[in-house]
Amino acid sequence: MESQTETHRKQKKWLRLLLFPLPLQGHVIPMLQLANLLYSKGFSITIIHTCFISSPKYPSKNPHFTFHSIPNGLSKSECSNADNLVSFISLLNANCAEPFRDCLVKLLSDVSDEPVAGLISDSTWKFTDSIAKSLQLPRFVLRTTNISSFLALAALPLLQEKGYLPKQESQEEKPVIELPPLKVKDIPVFKTQDQEGLHQTIAALVEQTKSCTGVIWNSFEELEHGSLTDFRYNFRVPIFPIGPLHKYFPVPSTSLLSQDQSAISWLNKQAPKSVIYVSFGSVASIEKSEFVEIAWGLANSEQPFLWVVRPGSVIGSEWLEPLPKGFMEEIKERGHVVKWAPQQEVLAHTAVGGFWTHSGWNSTLESFCEGVPMICHPCFGDQRVNARYVSDVWRIGVHLENKVDRFEIAKVVRKLLVEAEGHEIRDRILQFKKMADQSTQQQGSSYRSLESLVSQILSSQSQGKL
Repeated sequence: MESQTETHRKQKKWLRLLLFPLPLQGHVIPMLQLANLLYSKGFSITIIHTCFISSPKYPSKNPHFTFHSIPNGLSKSECSNADNLVSFISLLNANCAEPFRDCLVKLLSDVSDEPVAGLISDSTWKFTDSIAKSLQLPRFVLRTTNISSFLALAALPLLQEKGYLPKQESQEEKPVIELPPLKVKDIPVFKTQDQEGLHQTIAALVEQTKSCTGVIWNSFEELEHGSLTDFRYNFRVPIFPIGPLHKYFPVPSTSLLSQDQSAISWLNKQAPKSVIYVSFGSVASIEKSEFVEIAWGLANSEQPFLWVVRPGSVIGSEWLEPLPKGFMEEIKERGHVVKWAPQQEVLAHTAVGGFWTHSGWNSTLESFCEGVPMICHPCFGDQRVNARYVSDVWRIGVHLENKVDRFEIAKVVRKLLVEAEGHEIRDRILQFKKMADQSTQQQGSSYRSLESLVSQILSSQSQGKL
């Protein structure tokens, strides 16, 4: 009997999918992982991207994809201000709508011998909803956060009505009854002068979720069963939790930043499970005072550490200028500092015993999948929700909740790496690693969801011909 996959391959001959990632590392990586996954299922892939991420390495590392660049209309200074997320995304949405529509119209008219089966857009592109509808093109949405944090975002109008927002410092430890296990301080917030405008934009994006052809999640059923149940009840739209996306098969590096391989050479000299790996992602920035506390906290822990300090991530500094005098001499060979590291390779290394993370969803999933317990230090948005789930629900990490302090840092690092509580956390996360491994294997929950996604794409494309 012919398998479902083989039937799909025959049906999908010469079918093309258009993918449109947001030009930030945490969004580009899962979109390209999804592209490779759908290519393996028989679809042709076209990536529409803004000039912000134009790079020769994308076509060279992905020769099986077609790439189309559109202008973003941003000045050099506006591009360099990508760490102001709300402003940056707002500008992109204002500037890219018309170029995107022009590109889409051209692609739809140019591929009569290779029909377009649908569009997969990053959920943050607000204008793709109306453009896809006007062109009668099925539109799927890739959400690069998890389901739990999306439900928190969707609840912002209710939380405002209930008086949780705007946040008050005296209420930060108060539980959010409507969203257990969150506390008030965990409610997703973003830095902007126009909070009301931001909430309106988020509400519009949430509403658009209800009208798309389907929502693709980089998560899996066993991890977020409760949140998925809530989503299915409140949003009557097909959903496809097919993560962890990076677990299906190795794909070429999609990092927008140059990776320092000396991180691996240094790890090769360290004892098993002895190193704390520290990285706060590709966007977050910290104050100089925090940077100094982190430095001395790592030194005082007396544990080996691999520390990623992204150039420009310390406010007002180029790179390591704020390091305390004599710091490098103090740590000697016990610490290694790089500008960027090959994170998946680092987390898979036998020397790594813990991950001090900003709790971005990609990083959290990667830590899950390698069985590496976490120290959570969220900065903004969905990271706060992720950190609460890691520490209080899944209990596979420690939440660094108070003001950054060198003595607290040293204490938490030792707890995770050498104390009994850290060993208990490591045992628990190994169970989650097993669940993640099984989910993407044949007949696993994510594998089955992927098959359902393929069927939905084919069904939507067929209906579009009617």
